[in-house]
Amino acid sequence: MSGCLCPCSTSASSPLSLLPSISAAPRRSSIAFPSSCGGPRRRGARVVVAASSKDEKAEEGDPAFNPFGFVTDNPSSRSAIQLPESPAQDGNVGQMLYRTEDKGREYGKSVRSGEFRWFVRETGSPDARRGTIMFIHGAPTQSFSYRTVMVQMTDAGYHCFAPDWIGFGFSEMPQPGYGFDYKEEEFHKAFDELLGTLNITEPFYLVVQGFIVGSYGLTWALKNPSKLRQVAILNSPLTVSSPVPGVIKQLSYVLKSEKADVYRLPYLSSGAPGFALLEAARKANFQDVLSRISAGFSSNSWEIPILLAWGESDKYLPLSIAEEFQKSNPKVVKLKTIEGAGHMPQEDWPEKVVSALASFLF
Repeated sequence: MSGCLCPCSTSASSPLSLLPSISAAPRRSSIAFPSSCGGPRRRGARVVVAASSKDEKAEEGDPAFNPFGFVTDNPSSRSAIQLPESPAQDGNVGQMLYRTEDKGREYGKSVRSGEFRWFVRETGSPDARRGTIMFIHGAPTQSFSYRTVMVQMTDAGYHCFAPDWIGFGFSEMPQPGYGFDYKEEEFHKAFDELLGTLNITEPFYLVVQGFIVGSYGLTWALKNPSKLRQVAILNSPLTVSSPVPGVIKQLSYVLKSEKADVYRLPYLSSGAPGFALLEAARKANFQDVLSRISAGFSSNSWEIPILLAWGESDKYLPLSIAEEFQKSNPKVVKLKTIEGAGHMPQEDWPEKVVSALASFLF
């Protein structure tokens, strides 16, 4: 992966805001996810939230904060975050959507499973000599983050799948209350159905990363150990002391602009992904989930080998979380740190993640 791998700003990089921010506008293109939800957005409706809080007031003349905002130097875009000091790369939303609408779908296709349409990436073939790997993403990202790792693991002899969870990425985004309420047990049920649709009948390798739906991948594993050969966990909340994503806490990430465009595209195309994200966060019982993960993978409960491939530079989930988790079951859990990688090591340094997986899986 070329360029700087740490969260620093470069001319080709774009800070991707993963949760709502009401701080000052960034200098480069960003996406801000909605911080409140009042139901599905009507077609053509403009969603604007005042850029102020109890501790911070917007300066007079500043544009209102738009939860689906973008950076531009076009003064006619009144709902955009203005960028007067340097040219913008993104132009306006319409231009961005036109430029990126066919991007980010590498190795993927739509799959109807049960009541819903999933977007699933697949590399390799069912007769791969080393078995099947299922890659699970967290919120608010998508399976796009695994694209490079998947290809390289396929070259190593594995059959790889990476779905976008329901409500995320390019998968279907049902309205809450109409067949899917974004609860943990509903994600589990939909995932079980997807495994059947994909004809994954033999024990497989599970790779998990990230918040909320990433954690649901781990709680699914606790209920289905017989379906697993080994588990690899990239930066994810694992202990009761792990920080959890607050709805008003900003999670930002610096990516090259062409990659950031793919992650933000669903949120610019429709209001549905933002509402799905907020509904999933609202329905999640974080402390209960973390308690079950911490206890379930402890030395008295779990015997399947686990790899922790941990980005050392994660400013949200520090290395101490992985170390604490590893100490709870040292005979089963192996810790491999990924130097130079942050919260998404599969995106920051996929080659090192592949190396860690290849030396662990058997």
